Amino acid sequence: MKELVLASSNPHKIEEIYAILKTLDYKILSMKAVGLEDMEIIEDGDTFEANSLIKAKTVYEATKMPAIGDDSGLMVDYLGGEPGVFSARYSGEDKNYQANNEKLLRNLDGVPKEKRSAKFVTVITLMFSPEDIVVARGEVHGYISETLKGDNGFGYDPLFVVPEKNKTFAELSSEEKNQISHRANALIKLQAMLKERG
Repeated sequence: MKELVLASSNPHKIEEIYAILKTLDYKILSMKAVGLEDMEIIEDGDTFEANSLIKAKTVYEATKMPAIGDDSGLMVDYLGGEPGVFSARYSGEDKNYQANNEKLLRNLDGVPKEKRSAKFVTVITLMFSPEDIVVARGEVHGYISETLKGDNGFGYDPLFVVPEKNKTFAELSSEEKNQISHRANALIKLQAMLKERG
């Protein structure tokens, strides 16, 4: 079984990525499992692709093991693509989910439903070596609710409505979300690329 190090300490991400990639012959290791739990990765890229690469490269260089970096965020059309790469830090550096959601609702106060369109984006970079890099991008489109709904998920999940389900991500089960999410879409693409490699 091949081992990959996930450049994240977010347990939600680790669970989601493992749930989708477990069909392949890869074992996903956390940063803690390889002794990097105290490593801070500076995400100073201006795109999801750039930040995803920074994460994968940083962990690859520290471990010399294949590394997965993923960067995700919410892009709201009415706000010109905000919060974008600043999704986790939208309300400040402490990465507070509740404060981020409150700020988003304030910025969309009074904006009608038809102008609240948004998408979640995930870019996953898998670095086997500096010369061997695989990149997959996934998106899911929806709109921003006027109120928080649901208790599952994390981040902006209680505000992001998936029209086909007429529910927020936070109202879906993990299994339902993993079938349609931006991360799932990116991982499915990554899965196909890895199968081609054999």
